[in-house]
Amino acid sequence: MHKFSSVLLGLLFLAAAAIAQPVEQAVKVVVAPDHANWLYHTGEKAKFTVTVLQNGNPLKGVKIDYETGPEKMEPAVKKTVTLANGSLVIDGGTMSTPGFLRCVVTAEVNGKNYKRLATAGYDPEKIKPTVENPVDFDSFWEKGKAELSKIPLDAKMTLLPERCTEKADVYHVNLQGYGQSRLYGILCVPKKEGKYPAVLRVPGAGIRPYAGDVTRADNGVITFEIGIHGIPVNMDPGVYTSLAAGALNGYPVFNMDDKDRYYYKRVYLNCVRANDFIAGLAQFDGKNLGVQGGSQGGALSVVTAALDPRVTCLAAMYPALSDVTGYLHNRAGGWPHMFYKRNEDREDFIATAGYYDVVNFARRVKAPGRYTWGFNDETCPPTSMYASYNVITAPKELSLYLETGHWAYPDQHDEQNSWLMEKLKGK
Repeated sequence: MHKFSSVLLGLLFLAAAAIAQPVEQAVKVVVAPDHANWLYHTGEKAKFTVTVLQNGNPLKGVKIDYETGPEKMEPAVKKTVTLANGSLVIDGGTMSTPGFLRCVVTAEVNGKNYKRLATAGYDPEKIKPTVENPVDFDSFWEKGKAELSKIPLDAKMTLLPERCTEKADVYHVNLQGYGQSRLYGILCVPKKEGKYPAVLRVPGAGIRPYAGDVTRADNGVITFEIGIHGIPVNMDPGVYTSLAAGALNGYPVFNMDDKDRYYYKRVYLNCVRANDFIAGLAQFDGKNLGVQGGSQGGALSVVTAALDPRVTCLAAMYPALSDVTGYLHNRAGGWPHMFYKRNEDREDFIATAGYYDVVNFARRVKAPGRYTWGFNDETCPPTSMYASYNVITAPKELSLYLETGHWAYPDQHDEQNSWLMEKLKGK
């Protein structure tokens, strides 16, 4: 394999592993709510059974620290106890309003700490957003799209022979984006002559290179995987590491004091620009266009579907940027947590949030969507994700994998991909 390709794929594997399913350990801490579906009604008490296992058997005499309370908030209870028989039932209390009650347990075994948590959902389908819905939200984004439409696409495509397969061609793409920006991504196109559906793959948070989705292109679907930072996505990995530690460190709050200059304005509009590019491809079938992503990419999936009526379906995993103002109302808010114990008095930040929060795009989604997440997500709290999901009026499906955090089982990926392919191919 080409040396750069080997390094790139290795880096991408490490990036994926960072949010992948946790590795198995010799000592297992199991925390389970007393309702099998982890769901409760307000006013009901939740109990959590804690078991510490080693070699499959309860470990006696283990010291644990545990805390319970609404997710991401200061715990209502914090205690240290010893498990005489390796197990304990914790009274987690209740909630008077819809939301999520979390029990976090840390066990100390042979000088090493093992952490686990479980989260009880209280009438989550009744969670309402806290973020404001600006009266000029639609006109703000219509103006942005009108400005974008006047900018030439100026597409430049560079074939990447080392990444091409027998069935698909792979290109590094460079487009003119919103403002003075450029948009970069990896395009994978079936070689066989014909018309194909397409998927825009939008990225999770961070700064990294991208390899594209050649497997899907091998199976008859155009894929365009984009970066959001206005930099090529096939450079030496060290460049991204330097940018992440330097110039792009903290980008989710860059220029948040001004809704017209906020970092994500260019990002959101460039997702539409990516669809402009796809729509102009001779191989595109002209009608079946999906968008897919997780975390920040889950947010961008919803945003793109709301901004661009050409999107016919979306698949989003644990969407970030959802109801970020939750912290200002004494409950969990979405990533990037810009109001978590900071910026509470920044009226300019709060005003800008309304124009970029996924909640307000979710209100406007018309394409069918499939969503998936878990109750134990500490990066994108389920309270914030339900705030967005509950306002969607378009056809929607939610697949819950309760014990997952900010990661997904292979089954979840398979389900999302299968659903998306069925929608794109009209099944």
